[in-house]
Amino acid sequence: MTSYFLPRDLHPAAWWVWALGLAVAAARTTNPWLLLTIVAVAGYVVVARRTEAPWALAFRLYLYLGALIVAVRVFFRLVFGGGEGATIILRLPEIPLPAWAAGIRLFGDVSAESLLGGLYDGMRLAAMVICLGAANALANPKRLLKAMPPALYEVGTAVIVALSVFPQLAESVLRVRRARKLRGGSGKKMKALHAVLIPVLEDALSRSLQLAASMDSRGYGRAGTLEARARLLTGTLMIVGLLGVCVGVYATLDGSTPRFLAAPVLSAGVLIGLAGFRAAGKRVQRTRYRPDRWHPAELVVAASGGAVAGVLFMTSSVNPMDLNPSLLNLSWPSLSWGPLFGVLAGVVPAFLTPVPEPPYAALEEEVHT
Repeated sequence: MTSYFLPRDLHPAAWWVWALGLAVAAARTTNPWLLLTIVAVAGYVVVARRTEAPWALAFRLYLYLGALIVAVRVFFRLVFGGGEGATIILRLPEIPLPAWAAGIRLFGDVSAESLLGGLYDGMRLAAMVICLGAANALANPKRLLKAMPPALYEVGTAVIVALSVFPQLAESVLRVRRARKLRGGSGKKMKALHAVLIPVLEDALSRSLQLAASMDSRGYGRAGTLEARARLLTGTLMIVGLLGVCVGVYATLDGSTPRFLAAPVLSAGVLIGLAGFRAAGKRVQRTRYRPDRWHPAELVVAASGGAVAGVLFMTSSVNPMDLNPSLLNLSWPSLSWGPLFGVLAGVVPAFLTPVPEPPYAALEEEVHT
């Protein structure tokens, strides 16, 4: 049991499963109390288990992005007509539009119901983005790339490079600001913006070119050796499987769709997709040095995220009003104990997982000896 809590980095896929569970839970509700709790849980786990790596420094950027999403959704309700409701709180002059723009209006009366609808929708989308940002801050993208199956290796490389843009920008900003302070740079924020922005963009471009050269030297983008018929079969299986997964996931999340489109189509899509991935993986030959393994701590992290999604999924089918407050009769959103405890299950990794391995620990031990 003592070895369970020894400092180490967890498998990155476990953090992504946990974050996706929180994101699915956020997609099932518009209750602001539950959404704020989900964001608080994600933030607490990030603070408790993130490392000093560059990608762990970008979580605050996702918080800023979430706040911007909420502000934009509410602003759109003000601009593009927010009068759906009986409680008018603001009267703005309406700008007339031509007949071909029927159904769209600019400004006009703004109701409290419309603003609350925009606020709830914005908070839901922001919570989902913040959950994905938590996974990006906790998971090591290089180890995640190593854990990719052969069929998704090259596609996963592009996705991981895209996900690491925010962490690289955050690291570049910190490095440039630190260099300016060492040189005695000062000034107002607007005047110093050009002195920070240009070096950050130059650094990001330079690192992108280095990454592209490194990937090219390792043979990324090479053509496979399969025949045209095998390629056609592999592509067909993967496309059909992904379409089945998309239809099945949508039918699972949307309770108004027929039930035969949910579990049966999702299961068939997963099986067909796995067959396509297996066939596609035969053309990618690569070796792994010390592959990552799943241990009990990783299972705890994944089970925590799955529990959050499962509890909110079951609660929405029993009493939907607990997760989606009504906008017809304005009142404070209610909060039940069941969904709340389900969301709080997501904080388990902050206590029942080993702390990250401290950087330079091996170097310090060597220095002391």
